[in-house]
Amino acid sequence: MSTTTYGFDTLQIHAGSRPDPATGARQTPIYQTTAYVFRDADHAAALFNLQEVGYIYSRLTNPTVAVLQERIATLEGGVGAVCCSSGHAAQLMALFPLMGPGKNIVASTRLYGGTVTQFTQTIKRFGWSATFVDFDDLDAVKAAIDDDTRAIFCEAIANPGGYITDLDAIAPIAEAAGIPLIVDNTSATPYLCRPIEHGATLVVHSTTKYLTGNGTVTGGCVVDSGTFDWSASGKFPSLSDPEPAYHGLKFHETFGPLAFTFHGIAIGLRDLGMTMNPQAAHYTLMGIETLSLRMERHVENAVKIAKWLENDPRVDYVTYAGLESSPYHARTKTICPKGAGGLFTFAVKGGYDACMKLIDAVEIFSHVANLGDARSLIIHSASTTHRQLNENQQRAAGAAPETVRVSIGIEDADDLIADLDQALAKATA
Repeated sequence: MSTTTYGFDTLQIHAGSRPDPATGARQTPIYQTTAYVFRDADHAAALFNLQEVGYIYSRLTNPTVAVLQERIATLEGGVGAVCCSSGHAAQLMALFPLMGPGKNIVASTRLYGGTVTQFTQTIKRFGWSATFVDFDDLDAVKAAIDDDTRAIFCEAIANPGGYITDLDAIAPIAEAAGIPLIVDNTSATPYLCRPIEHGATLVVHSTTKYLTGNGTVTGGCVVDSGTFDWSASGKFPSLSDPEPAYHGLKFHETFGPLAFTFHGIAIGLRDLGMTMNPQAAHYTLMGIETLSLRMERHVENAVKIAKWLENDPRVDYVTYAGLESSPYHARTKTICPKGAGGLFTFAVKGGYDACMKLIDAVEIFSHVANLGDARSLIIHSASTTHRQLNENQQRAAGAAPETVRVSIGIEDADDLIADLDQALAKATA
């Protein structure tokens, strides 16, 4: 595409995509291949030495995946992106160049339960650690940062409660500390929120969710803003210092704004091997083509259903930031101006047992451990996705035992309300 500035709806269909030069195929082909023939010996050597960009082996690069990377980077306003096998893989890919034994991150308490487990348990095996802080307490965020902190991590719209992070307040803290701000934008997507415009250094996605939107494939993505100076402080030697595996090449010096992206491919995918397969990339590309249309309906339905739930006497409270009663409603105007997404929780009178009955009584809502599908989904987070946390941690994360999480789909909102109505009647009888 030309350098003309296009609108989101145009970019979600065309960014990164060009007719196949060999056949003229308009839809991006699935390049189902493991390897690529080199032109000659010099071409192969140049590719392996990072002197030329091209395709070597599909653990590193694949033409179908490359289109998806360019499309997501464009929609997010980044300079580059690296796709991988899942959202959890994307989080590790984002941290891998930044961390080292004894280093830590400062993370929001309001995170997906699997992320909390990854940060409290798994990363300890690398010698890394995480300090969890309420990101509404800015002084606490500042106080948690020390000389070994290498990143701040949060979700734009937090799973499961739909809490919206004040990125405009958190980004200056990261900048003052000279460390990157990593924002998980899975629940918002770049249609509702563009974290880079609010100061984020890196954006991660579980492409499994809204970007694909059809519950078919898993995937992840790390988007690089290209704005961070990796050589300024000496804290990020993987990016600023000579890399032994490439004869002393310095990624930041050599690749400038694309340093993190090149490192993610040349080191991250090479050594961690968390590759996205081309068929998954194809499904996600097709999903992104309708992203704006779907997100508009997700938001429209979520607002209508959340308002209905808020006024139902069988419900204690609703956490949706799109409600005027939400303490985070004002943030939607600046952080998510097109809406607060389709994800939230509500508390059922009768507590834990009533939640279990509600889950078993729904008919249209699907009881699955996923979100962001075109279908409406429901789950009791405290007994599933957040069950590894104690009750205090569950409540801090927005997954209280008396709440259920709903991911509102794009069905007829009145049908969804009727389904919840009959399920609530059975749950609270």
